[in-house]
Amino acid sequence: MLRVVVESAKGLPKKKVGQPDPITTVVFKEEKKKTKWIDNELNPVWNEVLEFDLKGTGLDSSSYIDVIVKDYETIGKDKFIGSTKISLKDLAAGQTKSLPSRNIPLANESGQNIGATINLVIGYDPPANAAPNLNDPLAGDATVDAGGGGGGGEEGDETLPDGGQIGSSGVPSGQPVNLRQRFNRSQNRQRLVDKPQDFQIRVRIIEARQLSGNNIKPVVKVHVCGQTHRTRIKRGNNPFFDEIFFYNVHMLPSELFDKPISFRVYNSYSLRADSIMGEFKLDVGYVYDEPAHCVLRKWLLLNEADDSSSGAKGYLKVSLFVVGAGDEPPVEKRELNDDQDDIESNLLLPAGMTLRWATLSLKVFRAEDIPQMDDAFIQSMKEIFGGEENKKNLVDPFLEACFAGKKLCTQIIEKNANPEWNQVLNLQVKFPSMCERVKLTVFDWDRLTRNDAIGTTYLNLAKIASSGGEIEATTGQSEVGFLPAFGPCYVNLYGSPREFTGLPDPYEDLNYGNGEGVAYRGRILVELSTKLERNADKTVDSIHSDDILVVQKYQRRRKYSLCAVFYSASMIQEPGEPIQFEVSIGNYGNKLDTTCKPLASTTQYSRAVFDGNHYYYLPWVNTKPVVVVLSYWEDISHRLDSVNIILYITHRLESNLEAFKTAILAKVSENQLVEVWLKLLNQLIEDLESFPTPELESSSNLTSLDIQIKKLRDSALTSIKDGARRMREEAREIRDTLPDLETWVDKLKLLAEEPQNSMPDVIIWMIRGEKRVAYSRIPAHQLLYSTYSEQACGQHCGKIQTVFLKYPMDKNKGLKVPVQIRVNMWLGLSAHEKKFNSYSEGTFSVFAELYENQAQVFGKWGTTGLVGRHKFSDVTGKLKLKQEHFLPPRGWEWESDWFIDPEKALLTEADAGHTEFMDEVYQNESRFPGGEWKAASEPFTDVNGEKSRNPGEFDCPPGWMWEDKWTVDDNRAVDDQGWEYGITIPPEDKPLSWVSAEKVYHVHRRRRLVRARKRAALPPGAVVEKRDQGDPEGWEFSSLIGWKFHKKERSSDTFRRRRWRRKMAPENRLGASAIFQLEGALGVDTEEKGSKDGATKLFGANTPTVSCSFDRSHMYHLRVYVYQAQNLASMDKDSFSDPYAHVSFLHLSKTTESLQATLNPTWDQTLIFSDVEIYGDPQSTAQRPPDVVLEFYDKDQVGKDELLGRSVCAPLVKLNPGMDQTPKLLWQPIIHKGQKAGEALVAAELILKVESGESNLPLVPPKRAENLYMVPQGIRPVVQLTAVEILAWGLRNMKPYQLASVSSPSLVVECGGQRVESAIIKNMKKNPNFPSSVLFIKVLLPKEEMYTPPIVLKVIDHRPFGRKPVVGQCTITTLEQFRCDPYIVTAEGAMSSKMALMASPSKHLSINMEEKTPLLETQIEEKEKETVDWWSKFYASTGDQQKCGPYLKKGYDTLKLFDCELEDVPEFKGLTDFCSTFKLLRGKNESGDDDPSVVGELKGSFKVYPLSDDPGVVPPPRQFRELPESGPQECLVRIYVVRAIDLQPKDNNGSCDPYIKMSLGRNTVDDRDHYLPNTTSPLFGRMFEMTCFLPQDKDLKISVYDYDLLTRDEKVGETVIDLENRFLSRYNSYCGLPQTYCISGINKWRDQLKPSEILNNLARLKGLSKPRTEDNGTSLTFNGKQYTLAEFEDNKEIHEHLGPALERLSLHVLRKQGLVPEHVETRTLYSSFQPNISQGKLQMWVDIFPKSIGLPGPPFDITPRKPKKYFLRAVVWNTTDVTLDETSITGERMSDIYVKGWMPGMEEDKQKTDVHYRSLDGDGNFNWRFVFGFEYLPAEQLCLVSKKEHFWSLDKTEFRIPPKLIIQIWDNDKFSLDDYLGTLELDLRNLVGPAKTPEKCTLKMMDDLEIGAPHKMEQAKSLFAQQSVRGWWPCSIEQDGKKVLGGKVEMTLEIIGEADADAKPAGKGRDDPNMNPHLDPPKRPDTSFFWFTNPCKTMKFIVWKRFRCLFIGLIILTIVVLFLAILLYSLPNYISMKIVKPLQ
Repeated sequence: MLRVVVESAKGLPKKKVGQPDPITTVVFKEEKKKTKWIDNELNPVWNEVLEFDLKGTGLDSSSYIDVIVKDYETIGKDKFIGSTKISLKDLAAGQTKSLPSRNIPLANESGQNIGATINLVIGYDPPANAAPNLNDPLAGDATVDAGGGGGGGEEGDETLPDGGQIGSSGVPSGQPVNLRQRFNRSQNRQRLVDKPQDFQIRVRIIEARQLSGNNIKPVVKVHVCGQTHRTRIKRGNNPFFDEIFFYNVHMLPSELFDKPISFRVYNSYSLRADSIMGEFKLDVGYVYDEPAHCVLRKWLLLNEADDSSSGAKGYLKVSLFVVGAGDEPPVEKRELNDDQDDIESNLLLPAGMTLRWATLSLKVFRAEDIPQMDDAFIQSMKEIFGGEENKKNLVDPFLEACFAGKKLCTQIIEKNANPEWNQVLNLQVKFPSMCERVKLTVFDWDRLTRNDAIGTTYLNLAKIASSGGEIEATTGQSEVGFLPAFGPCYVNLYGSPREFTGLPDPYEDLNYGNGEGVAYRGRILVELSTKLERNADKTVDSIHSDDILVVQKYQRRRKYSLCAVFYSASMIQEPGEPIQFEVSIGNYGNKLDTTCKPLASTTQYSRAVFDGNHYYYLPWVNTKPVVVVLSYWEDISHRLDSVNIILYITHRLESNLEAFKTAILAKVSENQLVEVWLKLLNQLIEDLESFPTPELESSSNLTSLDIQIKKLRDSALTSIKDGARRMREEAREIRDTLPDLETWVDKLKLLAEEPQNSMPDVIIWMIRGEKRVAYSRIPAHQLLYSTYSEQACGQHCGKIQTVFLKYPMDKNKGLKVPVQIRVNMWLGLSAHEKKFNSYSEGTFSVFAELYENQAQVFGKWGTTGLVGRHKFSDVTGKLKLKQEHFLPPRGWEWESDWFIDPEKALLTEADAGHTEFMDEVYQNESRFPGGEWKAASEPFTDVNGEKSRNPGEFDCPPGWMWEDKWTVDDNRAVDDQGWEYGITIPPEDKPLSWVSAEKVYHVHRRRRLVRARKRAALPPGAVVEKRDQGDPEGWEFSSLIGWKFHKKERSSDTFRRRRWRRKMAPENRLGASAIFQLEGALGVDTEEKGSKDGATKLFGANTPTVSCSFDRSHMYHLRVYVYQAQNLASMDKDSFSDPYAHVSFLHLSKTTESLQATLNPTWDQTLIFSDVEIYGDPQSTAQRPPDVVLEFYDKDQVGKDELLGRSVCAPLVKLNPGMDQTPKLLWQPIIHKGQKAGEALVAAELILKVESGESNLPLVPPKRAENLYMVPQGIRPVVQLTAVEILAWGLRNMKPYQLASVSSPSLVVECGGQRVESAIIKNMKKNPNFPSSVLFIKVLLPKEEMYTPPIVLKVIDHRPFGRKPVVGQCTITTLEQFRCDPYIVTAEGAMSSKMALMASPSKHLSINMEEKTPLLETQIEEKEKETVDWWSKFYASTGDQQKCGPYLKKGYDTLKLFDCELEDVPEFKGLTDFCSTFKLLRGKNESGDDDPSVVGELKGSFKVYPLSDDPGVVPPPRQFRELPESGPQECLVRIYVVRAIDLQPKDNNGSCDPYIKMSLGRNTVDDRDHYLPNTTSPLFGRMFEMTCFLPQDKDLKISVYDYDLLTRDEKVGETVIDLENRFLSRYNSYCGLPQTYCISGINKWRDQLKPSEILNNLARLKGLSKPRTEDNGTSLTFNGKQYTLAEFEDNKEIHEHLGPALERLSLHVLRKQGLVPEHVETRTLYSSFQPNISQGKLQMWVDIFPKSIGLPGPPFDITPRKPKKYFLRAVVWNTTDVTLDETSITGERMSDIYVKGWMPGMEEDKQKTDVHYRSLDGDGNFNWRFVFGFEYLPAEQLCLVSKKEHFWSLDKTEFRIPPKLIIQIWDNDKFSLDDYLGTLELDLRNLVGPAKTPEKCTLKMMDDLEIGAPHKMEQAKSLFAQQSVRGWWPCSIEQDGKKVLGGKVEMTLEIIGEADADAKPAGKGRDDPNMNPHLDPPKRPDTSFFWFTNPCKTMKFIVWKRFRCLFIGLIILTIVVLFLAILLYSLPNYISMKIVKPLQ
């Protein structure tokens, strides 16, 4: 099947008169297909699919299509416009399934370019038996060694179900799933935000064909996302269903796309379990990835549910749609030859693909590092009884693999954290598969409770398989695809933190693979290979020992060294307990894991210090903490080098692309743009040439996948390189190359994904106290050092990077940043660790440390009071240490002796970083109940009740000065003296809660004393004196054994400690890399057995501390330019925010001023950080400067400021202040909770200060106020004086504000700091328009569009007492669309057509009444109405030729069918040409949803144009003038509702009973009585008339409801039309212009004004002279052009309904002016239940007539057509060759034949003949007539069947069913069930021609039609055309799955209409009236009778005939016997008499 999607064309040339009506013809191999034509259009959009049946032959490389665009003429030949030829070589080569052809130039007859282009997409499904392509290694005998399979491609992402396509050589060729497709699809899905959202899946079951089985009743069940719908039950093997099901889901897109859609066909007769006849499954994602997210009218091949090798079980035709929010489902088009469509060529999958089974063999070898999952309770019981301790193995792991719904598990290995399963799991799947991920989950088996997941990982088949197919155009070579293959390789598991607790794990979801895992949880060694056969072996088997040996080499480990130097940690939210960081890779470095050697993997504890403004930071100053982690992993550098090289190329391309985009945005000159573009391409080509990926030959542990991926990457990189070269040479329009460049970036990113990455990520944890708070995961390859090349090193290897840590499973998606760190990490093989020296900065030093602890007892310090503490311990005090037990690690030695070195970072005082501080102390008193208050035992404490100092003991620290004396703080819940009261409840020693009122029973009270102090300003030149260093002996003090230590001793202190350190040095290494020798702990006191494991487990071992000290730092000067922000979220109830920006840089932060009530703040502020100290080399700082982080907050008077979002900006670094580069303001996105929440225009520069002291910094920017600097010239945008004209027309639909309606509003417009307010609307209800409409402001706006500030509209309501609340606001971000040239007079914008009439009423108004038409004409019209009606016009316009009858031949006009809303038709510009509608929003709503609510609309428009700076220049003319009157107008509105399409079903039976309801102002129309039962696509055909006043009643709301008898009617959906826009628009949208002016007939003119009057108005409106007419109205001059009637009507049919010439000509001229034509628009229905998802469509139109002008013409009659009654008379004459089914008593074969017949859908009217008994030869004679009456729509060729579905149904349901006749032959049995002998199904529209004699009648007659072979089509005729036909047809029956002949039947079929039926009556059977024709009783042989009722005949024919000889013999025998008997009887007597002779 070849599909050509003709999308659109651009720039067609105009005709001499008017514009062309373009139509496109596509020619392929002499077969022509045409699109519809489009009226009057130079840029037509067709969006039509033309399909060419390839008749089983594939394309070859010379195939092409011709595309010809013509100008459609109704009469005569279409005129040629242009053509082009497109080669199908790429499709033929199998390189791709679809070929998008964009902007293809059209040429004229002589081959010259005509300047027009066309857009097409060509799709190709190769036929199943297509010959193999010789260039394609897949199709020959080539196979690939990829996991031992043939060369098929795993369909990883196109997710095609079942099987691989078999080429002629038997090798499956799959469907190409190469990068391009993976990539398109990833792009397709990327557009969806990954959050739960609404989707609707629509499944339409059209029909089934060739279902297997006899006399079946099929029913289809469709199951999606847990919901099942089923069709109605039908009969026969080819049932027609035509039912649509809707599935509404609300879920994550990624989850939805993995869900299957399953179709199952059941036989409802059968009650057995095997009633399922066939099934088919595919992914929702497969449908979503198809064009327009749908699969239209495709056949599915049904297979047996569990075995597809059984062949096809029938076909099912379906359409599938996946509709996301805002998607428009495409309209289905039923093709004319749809019923004969060739199933084979229109299968969703070519049939050859289905029979492919594949076995994915997943070998699971082993796992390691599995964390503890079970409680240690049982284990400790064992220990008590002498069992072995085995803490780490408290886990019973097994692995579960899931794929395509199948699950397999390995065995369970108990109590083993490193299990070896050595099992192979054989997953059997159909191939190519629809699922794309093998899910591997390791579970911990539990006997009693459910199994816990340990971790989950996925093998993505899309990444480990490829089907080849990206063929190079130059060489014709395609790469060979490969089957899924993986490993042997370790796969890492991530999930919740490893530490075991008995409590429920809050992060358990992470272990199931939902969300980003926060910790390493072990790894599994697996291998995957694919075999293309169905393996009959066991599903789970053990691995052969040879394979286990082979996999040993893949487990070879190398030692890796990781070093991380922490430069800074800032932006900490709250100080709290001391903080440390831990770095781990895998298990190594995790300090709570005891399975690895202890490493120096954590930084020392530090306390956070206030940065003086907002955040806290860790004061590391010049001593930076260092962590060292040594680990052992497989060496996979050959994989990671390739990844890093590709990423290197990608990053360079991305940064160049960003520069290119900025250049386009900033509208730089063409030359500059070309320069940027060329630099980008040259660098890309150069990178691709000079950085090849490493060769694999020498690498160890290669897998087959490595080799395949290398091939894939190399060819893809080459294709990008060639593409870039071609682009450089051939590209014409540079901006058009942007999508291609972005595609390359995405393609490179895809190439850089490495599925076999066995190196775990590096994880950094922030630990506060003993609690893990936040983490960050960094892929190891980004840090990895490589010896291959500099580019192969990771992008962050040895470089400082900024990392924002995240909270685990953060619900707020990064609302708060836990900490921002700058860290320099290096990871490399230990063999290369010397290379680290070149990357390291500063001096590394290594210390052992311990703390000496003492307590004060009776005023003396000593060790006696250390309850539970050790004399020497680690920093936590829990681990006992001794100096003499310390041993340096191997390779290290002591450099000096122990010395005392107090830890600075833990001793920060509370006031550090603050400029003002409040000292506080609580005074406590106690009493007995009812007694006197006395000082408490601890008279002074802190807030927690801990002992504190007396207020008199507080000294003012140096550098500070007191501001005040001690005062009682009474601004709290306290009494007037500041006391608060409480009760102490034992065992507590202080109250837990406090109250402010004293009661008798209170025994404790306290009050807070405070004293403020502030930092003293230093006199100029004074030296900052050093802070007191605290205790000379290095002690630090604490009041209790706890955390908080301080330097100076206080009287309340009871505990002290000091730190001892001892420096170590490496024995034989130089340089920083020596630190990698540090492994293991420094030694622990081993005497005490009890502490052996407890302490290490509790908090890690005692490891040496490593630090990096810098002897010098560099001073920098930072300037951050915050200019403005736009589109911020509104956080306050008044629709605005009060934003300020908080700028953080390292450990400094500053805040801008906060602006009032704006979402588009312009701060225009420079923040200056004058002394920023940065350690490290200035060059590396210049390459990777620290980020400037801007956080935007909404300032709240009450409560906490709310975060609006965060943005990051990299400063421009100047190492030499004289550099002339200036930073450029750029828009940076503001991110809030993972979503974009606005943009900020910012820049920053970081300038290195020169040490010499002279200041050569840039000038200080001008100040706007004290300490408020503006953005300096040269950086701030250049501005120009600009005029903004505002047309404020009116307000609509204003919602109440604070429960009161908005009554007298005015509008405030703000732009660029200027504001203007409109007049007040006096009364919204009477007239919602502004009294004076035009406002004007002059404002300075930036010249560059990129920097333009938005226009902000605010609506203010004027309320009593002078209150003026803002009741709604709107921000218009871009002014581009409103810019205009003020000197071009556009009177068009001045007035609207209809309003022009009212603004200046004509002097006299005359309405010409037509004279009454004579009676004869009326009769003619009535007659005409029978053949043509409005529906003929509608169908003629939709291109449905069958349904429109003779309409087009008569030359009548057609209308325009818009497949969207009229507002969405591009040429009518949304009907907002007079004024646009702006939605007014209000801020955060009560429920706290983020979406601001729409509270009204503003009608208005803007014009923006530049003004001269010279005041002497005359300003340009104003743009808005001559406005129409704004008063209310009374109008008549006619609403025509034609039909609805695909409504959302509301009833349980999957359908709907729709009716229309509409409201306009206060009027409503409810059409409930005319509901249409049980349909989802109703034909309404209704017209409604309503009156209204505009603009008050501007919104016409049309709703479709579902009728319910008992419950409330449900709303299906609604659409709202803004009538005011249609009324005001200058496109005449109030009433569409027809093609001709008719004064009678069905197209009678319906407007109030004649065409000539409308043309006059148009001339006045445009400021033109009136049109002049000549020659009795046959020629006319308008706008300087002459038109004649002849040129319009030359080739047209002239009919009797046309009006006068002048009016006709005026109308033709009007139709050239781009006004709205007569049309039907398609409006989408929406409901509040699923706001953005279509609930169906409504085709309709609206006419609006102002009453002041007069009466309009008559309305159209659009009542739906009625069906006609027909009768089918089928006379069954004879049967022959019927299967003889029974054996009679006498042993002969016979059947009692009768014939049964019915029409599908009318099964209740089944008819039977009489029985032909005892047919001995299969002949039957009947002469029996069936008469079936049916309702038929000739126009649609369908029967209309109305019947109740169930006996309880209320309404009859209408079904449209193809007219078919089913005839069955049966064998009659009286005492058992009748036997079925055969069936025949005839389609009356498409009848199989009968055979004239029984001999010629074979089953082949029927097969030819079923296959739908095109050349047999002539045989098939419609019985409706033929009327009558007689002959023989074959009946078939299924035996052993094959159809065999069951008999032949001779019939006459005749169709007659109702009138003829009365004229030629005929009865059923042979009843009266037995005529037409007369049927004689059949001449049956005498043998035909029923034995039971005819005993005599039975005797005669059965007994006598068969046994007569026997009878005669018996009689003779009887006579003889009698004779003998008499003889014997009489003989003795006779003899005796003879002897005696008595008478003688």
